Amino acid sequence: SSLLCGGNLVVCLPPTHTIRAPRKEKLSTHTTFSLSLSLFLSSSHSHPLKFLSDRILKAARVVYSALIERNPDLIRDRKHHLKSYRQCCSGKDLVDWLMKLNKYLQSRSQAVGMWQVLVDEGIIVHVKQELNFHDKDTQFYRFLDSEFGLNEELQEGLSLLLQMGPDALLTMILRKCPSQRSAEDLEVIYEELLHVKAAAHLSTSVRKELAAVLVFESHAKAGTVLFSQGDKGTSWYIIWKGSVNVITHGKGLVTTLHEGEDFGQLALVNDAPRAATIILREDNCHFLRVDKQDFIRILKVGLVTTRCCVHMVFILMSTVLRAFIQYTVMSGTPEKILEHLLETVKLDTNDPCVSDFLLTHRVFMPSSQLCPCTYHAEPSEGSELEKAAYALNTKQKIVKLIGQWVALFSQMLKDDPIAVDFLETLRKEVSGDSRLSSMLREQLRDRRRTRIFRPDHTSVTLMLPVNTSVQEVMSSLVNPGGDHVLVKMNSKGDRTQLKLDTTAVYTSLGLNERLFLCSASQVEQLTPLKEQQGPDQSTMDTWEQMCPKDIASQLTNYDWELFTAMHEVELVYYIFGRHKFPGATTANLERFVHRFNEVQYWVVTEVCLCTDLVKRAMLLKKFIKIAVVLKEQKNLNSFFAVMFGLSNSAVQRLYKTWERVPSKTKRVYCAYERLMDPSRNHRAYRLAVAKLSPPYIPFMPLLLKDMTFIHEGNKNYMDKLVNFEKMVNLQMILSKCNSEQSPPLRNPSNIRHYVQNFEVIDNQHKLTQLSRAMER
Repeated sequence: SSLLCGGNLVVCLPPTHTIRAPRKEKLSTHTTFSLSLSLFLSSSHSHPLKFLSDRILKAARVVYSALIERNPDLIRDRKHHLKSYRQCCSGKDLVDWLMKLNKYLQSRSQAVGMWQVLVDEGIIVHVKQELNFHDKDTQFYRFLDSEFGLNEELQEGLSLLLQMGPDALLTMILRKCPSQRSAEDLEVIYEELLHVKAAAHLSTSVRKELAAVLVFESHAKAGTVLFSQGDKGTSWYIIWKGSVNVITHGKGLVTTLHEGEDFGQLALVNDAPRAATIILREDNCHFLRVDKQDFIRILKVGLVTTRCCVHMVFILMSTVLRAFIQYTVMSGTPEKILEHLLETVKLDTNDPCVSDFLLTHRVFMPSSQLCPCTYHAEPSEGSELEKAAYALNTKQKIVKLIGQWVALFSQMLKDDPIAVDFLETLRKEVSGDSRLSSMLREQLRDRRRTRIFRPDHTSVTLMLPVNTSVQEVMSSLVNPGGDHVLVKMNSKGDRTQLKLDTTAVYTSLGLNERLFLCSASQVEQLTPLKEQQGPDQSTMDTWEQMCPKDIASQLTNYDWELFTAMHEVELVYYIFGRHKFPGATTANLERFVHRFNEVQYWVVTEVCLCTDLVKRAMLLKKFIKIAVVLKEQKNLNSFFAVMFGLSNSAVQRLYKTWERVPSKTKRVYCAYERLMDPSRNHRAYRLAVAKLSPPYIPFMPLLLKDMTFIHEGNKNYMDKLVNFEKMVNLQMILSKCNSEQSPPLRNPSNIRHYVQNFEVIDNQHKLTQLSRAMER
């Protein structure tokens, strides 16, 4: 689960349960794993929309000033089809000029999107009042207001337009008639559908079909009735911007739907009247609409004609450039999927489909089922030479597949007796394969230092395997048969009595949580330790001499240690439920997520414990510089942890402190805050990540959220066949966790020790009290 405390994202990983995202996701600050956007405004508290429009106008002034100063000849009288147009620019000239000016632009469509922002705002207008910006010599535009000043910062303006350009470009494309969309337009829409919740469960081919028929529809006023209960169903809707209320006769308001959610498909599928009334909940709502005829056609394509059955393995067939047919496994029995993979695997390449199967096989095919299925009978027909060649080829493919299995799971196989016996048998048959024999070495299980406290706050330290159960912990400390219990308690004094069969309890502890062993009668008398309450004084005197770059570098070094220790399969165990996989552990994943919470509360703690106003302003500036370096180092997890710390309500309310932060630093902070915008399924973040090249550390809470929605929105089995397409989609996300570590950055040992041993206050109420004591 995740909690939003005072604007903070707190990620909590229960030891035995999957994340349960609500069926009707609300992409707001109250949603599981949603992110908060709290734009830092000036002391005048301007409305965010007005604030954004003012910034667009400022950006327009900057661009116009640069255009007049550097290329005044672009604005001139022009002629086309015997008509004259005074003092205007051609669309192509404007795009060419922007491409030369901004080194960050990678395509002309990005530049088109930037100009479309200004068209949408009415700052530049087409000479014939058209609403779309065209990259053509024969399309002319004028700046509506030429009273722009010259003393503005060009780079900041271009950065804002570049960030808003993709949305404007997409809106422009969606406004086009479907028949007028180019191949490039369809690709832009398809990529957007990858990030829309309502389309998350759809196959690739269905998304591409949707991209060709989606219609843009908008309504300006809240209270508008989109359709009424009892109406004939004519369209399916996806909410692209805004929200709607769902109302039925007799019950009134049933629910509210938000961005990314959909409605209206039931009436189309059942050919029945509308079951509810849909009313706009806010102004300026945008929808993606699919009309009934297209919906039914795509539904049939998606479920019937794209599938053929080959020996109980359903294959999705999609034409690629009309030159050949590409096959993708959709579903099948576990045995037949494995047989299909062994038949099609190539010895000279690594098939990603095989990796998808191996990484997720424990969901539908445990080792006890997988290992026997790798043995194949020899063919009954053919000459002895042909039979021998077939047997050799099959054995080579099995060795290749098992080699990938061993490389993928590594030491995790050592605790699986069936896997060890199978590998031993195979090793005797293929003794020359070192990848197999190396796995048979005896290795100790991973053990961790576990500290258990008594009611009087004394403690005992044990060395226990990470998967140790509560029963095993208690057996090592007290005699069996007593009334002792193991209790988990946080800094606020909230107590949770753990069940005897709970495992890996130490690694699943939250921030400032501790384990206590006591009798059942002592549970209510337990009190938090002093160390759980967090520090009383800021450590700024310790680290004010440390360079922000050095601190950020050490944060990144430590995060790489934690991130690379985490195996991709831990995410599979966590999403599907660790209790479903006997002996499985998610200890490294839990430790990495625990670190996210620790870093963001470190930021809040240090700011709220710094009582000197001047030093506190310097502290904010330093944290923003640390965030800048973290982003440069592509450590997105700690970058967002620092940003969430700065956006915590206890920090945001310190207006006097923020006023002392230099304007340039605040502009940097505002620019980075836009990456935290949760709208359009966190599109701003995804666009930023798309531009990064590996290796990088992803933002783990959002990655877990993506996996959860795929899991919750897609069944494991379809008609008693494994839904292999779901496993492939999960593996696409898991691949982001398979980065090679970047070279470690050198730092003094004192910085390393400080960064790895933060002392933090995680009680939001206490942090707010400290903040109010400094600035009322």
